[in-house]
Amino acid sequence: MNRLIYVETSIPSFYWETRPQPEHQARRQWTQEWWENAVLTETLVTSLAVIAELQRTPEPKRSQVLRLLDPLPLLESPEDVDAMIEVYLAQKLMPADAAGDARHLALATYHQCDILVTWNCRHIANANKTSHIQLINGRLGYNTPQLVTPLELLETEA
Repeated sequence: MNRLIYVETSIPSFYWETRPQPEHQARRQWTQEWWENAVLTETLVTSLAVIAELQRTPEPKRSQVLRLLDPLPLLESPEDVDAMIEVYLAQKLMPADAAGDARHLALATYHQCDILVTWNCRHIANANKTSHIQLINGRLGYNTPQLVTPLELLETEA
């Protein structure tokens, strides 16, 4: 397929998830299954914003998550991305305390990614927000990437 997929912070975090609760372990399993296939069939990219967020992760997980992303190209963040973030925040597309989420969405949108993959179902992969995101991006002259979780990208047998 070779789609351009922006990998948001929660993906490497869940790839190396250690919390024992079943819901966290399920996300870990789905993330690992998706990742193992995606690195072979898709073009995965990330950003310095993701790296900066992951730098705050305690060791030993920090080294693991950063190593996972090491081979991925980093998208540049030109001034146009900052302008998009300002619009997102002004239009209440993302809450001000979720400026990182706004940056991930702006980067994936600006660079014309096909997909933004995330486990952030509150601010990004949220079906209740999709039409608003598409409206604002359309006004800005951009197409919105698909906003999905790894589970939605897993190929399943019919």
